[in-house]
Amino acid sequence: MIARAILATTVSLTASSVSAEDGLRPFAVVGDAIPASLTGTRGNPAQGEKIVTNRQVGLCLLCHSGPYPQERFQGTLAPDLKGAGTRSTEGQLRLRIVDASRINHDTIMPPYYRVDGLNRVSPGFRGKPILTAEQIEDVVAYLMTLKD
Repeated sequence: MIARAILATTVSLTASSVSAEDGLRPFAVVGDAIPASLTGTRGNPAQGEKIVTNRQVGLCLLCHSGPYPQERFQGTLAPDLKGAGTRSTEGQLRLRIVDASRINHDTIMPPYYRVDGLNRVSPGFRGKPILTAEQIEDVVAYLMTLKD
């Protein structure tokens, strides 16, 4: 319950760091994945790492831990990011970042690329995704580099 409250607050706070696009880009969910890139191109892994480790943008380390010995206070609520590129396909990672609730309705992971049906979002942040399509592709590209 506390984790959900923290994440609900996190969603509204981090949305301000993203410039809103003129709407979300269409995507197709196939099984447990979004197989096609949201942008039509591969993301930049170096930019993706910056997003993952940034405590004002991605906030991934609030819940996840990973291969970041320099980062203090990593989360323990979600799977370790180490090995993410071995455990999942690009499409599976993309869907989990876009909207993990499509796989697990009770997930505590916020939807990073959904704007409808959200609760407790500040009025100034409504209608804006947490991450842009480009940022999601950067994060996916980075996570795919994390092999065991």
